[in-house]
Amino acid sequence: MRKKIILPVTLLLLSLGVLACAPKQPAAPRTAEQYLREGEDFFERRLYDRAIESWQKVRDSYYSPELNVIAELKIAEAYFLAERYVEAATAYEDFLRQHPDHARTPDVLYHLGLSYYRQMLSIDRDQTATQNALATFELLTTKYPNDPRREEVGFLMQRCRDHLAASELYVGRFYFRTGQYEAAVRRLERLFVKYPNFFERDEAYFYLGRAYLETNQREQAVNTFNTLFREFPQSQFVPRAQRIIARAY
Repeated sequence: MRKKIILPVTLLLLSLGVLACAPKQPAAPRTAEQYLREGEDFFERRLYDRAIESWQKVRDSYYSPELNVIAELKIAEAYFLAERYVEAATAYEDFLRQHPDHARTPDVLYHLGLSYYRQMLSIDRDQTATQNALATFELLTTKYPNDPRREEVGFLMQRCRDHLAASELYVGRFYFRTGQYEAAVRRLERLFVKYPNFFERDEAYFYLGRAYLETNQREQAVNTFNTLFREFPQSQFVPRAQRIIARAY
């Protein structure tokens, strides 16, 4: 009969300890394709910040120009859908600088314009975002006149122009009310040159006519008020202008 061999307890524990302390094999580095798929999974779950982090790793890996382009576009889109419009605009601008003739340029211009458009401020504040939105939409319609979004973009462009005109009117009205009549004339005249068809022209005619009177340009005042009467006969500013004329003449 063969005898069983019984290891001492101390020897058995030592053997287990050696196995436990054996170095683990390092995990294989993740590939750009894996990070791309990971970002898409986060994106589908609307975890935009985590998607951006994954796609930034794709972009920064320089694995291939094609994957870099995909990652750049996806990063910009994630910023846009997360309503982080400043970052979205920067991402789209960077893409246009690096890939000026890419097939997706019309889409990039459209979303860049929207990124600026959604940063527009009230008429009493800085209008840089409005100006950038208008310039971007104009570039899109000029370079790609057959783009299927042309009608929508045309509407957005007019909204931008009306907003810029309203801002100019706000400044002109401020100059008038603070007694800076010559500055008011210059601002309101420029308003009609830049935005001849904007929405609130009746109010602009009213204040321009009054500014002309205050600077002793009476003929220009009469012509301006007559234009107000002719183009906006139902305007709330017509009776006020008529009373001013009755007193002045």
